[in-house]
Amino acid sequence: MDNMRGSAFMVLAMAAFSLEDMFIKSAARTLPVGEILILFGLGGMLVFMLLTRRRNEVIFHPAILSRPILLRALSEVAGRMFFTLALAVAPLSSVSAILQATPLVVVMGAALLFGERVGWRRWSAILVGFLGVLLIIRPGTQAFEASSLLAVAGMLGFAGRDLATRAAPPVLSNMQLGVYGFFVLIPVGFGLLLYSGGGSGLTLESALQIAGATVFGVIAYYSLTVAMRTGEVSVVTPFRYTRLVFALILGAIIFAERPDTLTLVGSAIIVSSGIYTLLRNRRPDLKTPDDQ
Repeated sequence: MDNMRGSAFMVLAMAAFSLEDMFIKSAARTLPVGEILILFGLGGMLVFMLLTRRRNEVIFHPAILSRPILLRALSEVAGRMFFTLALAVAPLSSVSAILQATPLVVVMGAALLFGERVGWRRWSAILVGFLGVLLIIRPGTQAFEASSLLAVAGMLGFAGRDLATRAAPPVLSNMQLGVYGFFVLIPVGFGLLLYSGGGSGLTLESALQIAGATVFGVIAYYSLTVAMRTGEVSVVTPFRYTRLVFALILGAIIFAERPDTLTLVGSAIIVSSGIYTLLRNRRPDLKTPDDQ
């Protein structure tokens, strides 16, 4: 039951994240990334602060100084900053495709850090999934774009965040984790603004885009946190692949994107690897002694 609940929340999170990405990419046409992070972080933090107070919980709990929370904050900063930069300069479909490697990294981390059983067959599936990422990035060829490395860096940051969420002190609620996750984006945004030379004025359109990103970001963030704290990591995380489906649809409808053949093939390989790891975990009867 926990695995089913966690998987359902993961699908909801991926749908909301895709809509958030769409609004952020739209806003990046007129606003610098630093300003987007400040406004997005401020909006999300305020919403989670209200939800935290409504539950009669303290906003700043002493547990925020624990190692998992500090690692989570650093991972959140890296993931969000690099992923937003990638969204600003690269197609939504390509960035989202690279992000699909996150579950592979999380399952690998769950095995190495939390002792979850991952047999050689699933290790092989993880390696095959990484080959799919290489098909999308295509390093060393004329099709290679440096912006894809921003997406890779963002993917690694998000994987670290998910693993740190799993290790977060149980005393901290999902609402409190949301406050801290959005808060760390604000100083990072100011730092990027100082580096880029300042912000731009908000228009009604860009304000609505930031508001839309914030609403769906809060829904996605809360759902993801619930998913990662419910059920087994190696069962829940493969459902992150549904984000690619949502991203491909939005990319085609909103931004008129048409991914090339290698990007689609690489995406299919990554998704197939994730589905395989899910099936190996959900079907005990399929496991052999070598897969334990």
